[in-house]
Amino acid sequence: MYTSPLLEKLIKQFARMPGIGYKTARRLAFYVLKLPDEKAKELADTIVEIKSKVSECSVCGNITEMDPCPICTDPQRDQSVVCVVEQPSDVFALEKTNEYKGVFHILGGALSPLDGIGPEDLKIKSLLKRIPEGIKEVIIATNPDTEGEATSIYLLELLKPLNIKVTRIARGLPTGGDLEFADITTLSRALQNRTTM
Repeated sequence: MYTSPLLEKLIKQFARMPGIGYKTARRLAFYVLKLPDEKAKELADTIVEIKSKVSECSVCGNITEMDPCPICTDPQRDQSVVCVVEQPSDVFALEKTNEYKGVFHILGGALSPLDGIGPEDLKIKSLLKRIPEGIKEVIIATNPDTEGEATSIYLLELLKPLNIKVTRIARGLPTGGDLEFADITTLSRALQNRTTM
């Protein structure tokens, strides 16, 4: 069966992306192929531009086009409260809530000895350097999986001696979720983190 070598090359490029299988990659490649020339060029130019202009904030590690990033330099943000997350995508999710008014620190992942990711591979040292700069509270918002839990415990042990408030985001049932389908760990945490009404 004949197929275009260039089309196969594009499919392979898309398939390298996390969470993209061959079928989705093929669908994306055909989408790009059907784009008008100016839209295809706009897509290609945007990819090149983002690679050249977007970098990590030297303070928090978030993605930014200016250094330090707009969150770190915003005078309206509470600079004494730092929310520690694994990835820049976590900042995006938390910012959408419009609830959090502090600053962030992105670790760049979570501890995972099986994958060869230890404390030295994460931005933990830069977090500890920020503490003397007036940080009063660190909110640990790592993912509620094995690696995220291990990372939060490790951070707690490092931060305890520094005499600052360390909190963990609450976990429990999602809005619209059914008790019947929730796993035991989620139900247990929902009970532990219950609030007074």
